[in-house]
Amino acid sequence: MRSTRLTVAALALALPLSIAACGSDSEMDAGSTDTMSSSSAPAPSASASESMGTDMAGAPFGPGCAAVPADGAGSFGGMAKDPVATAASNNPVLSTLVTAVTEAGLGDTLNTTPDITVFAPTNDAFAAMDKATLDKAMADPKGLLTTVLTNHVVAGRLAPDQVAGEHETLAGTKITVEGSGEDFSVGEAKVVCGDVQTANATVYIIDGVLLPAAN
Repeated sequence: MRSTRLTVAALALALPLSIAACGSDSEMDAGSTDTMSSSSAPAPSASASESMGTDMAGAPFGPGCAAVPADGAGSFGGMAKDPVATAASNNPVLSTLVTAVTEAGLGDTLNTTPDITVFAPTNDAFAAMDKATLDKAMADPKGLLTTVLTNHVVAGRLAPDQVAGEHETLAGTKITVEGSGEDFSVGEAKVVCGDVQTANATVYIIDGVLLPAAN
């Protein structure tokens, strides 16, 4: 009888200790789980659209890119922040083009038209034009000059792997781009600096002026 009482007493003492031990283990497990959840949570990453935009942006290419300012508003980084007419106005390589665009009153049109590709003649390209033809165009800003300038603009932002082929211009004419990789020509003109980004356009700087066939 005495032995039975001792056994019961021992069990009575052991039971609270076992419960307490279990409680401590559970609390520790819960604490460990909370700690792991907070420490192992992945850091926020860029959104899919941001990553895609970064991936799609390629570096400008071509020998003429060396003439573009290395920094400031007229640099590649500066041009990317502004709409195309404003971006071109900050780049000294394109000052004659900007003068013609201003004369024709096309600055706002180019700046506000979304997603376009512009084939932008350099100053040397305009200087190489037949003077009589250039003077005729400049004397008719809303007519011939506008036609010549819009003959350099097509809808859509064309990446280098999309630019080859025939394209309809904003003038309603057709231009044909030939080549691949980093070597392209548009009619008689060569792309000297390609895949230049602005806020609303992709620009290919060329060494010739694209005159509509009728001219």
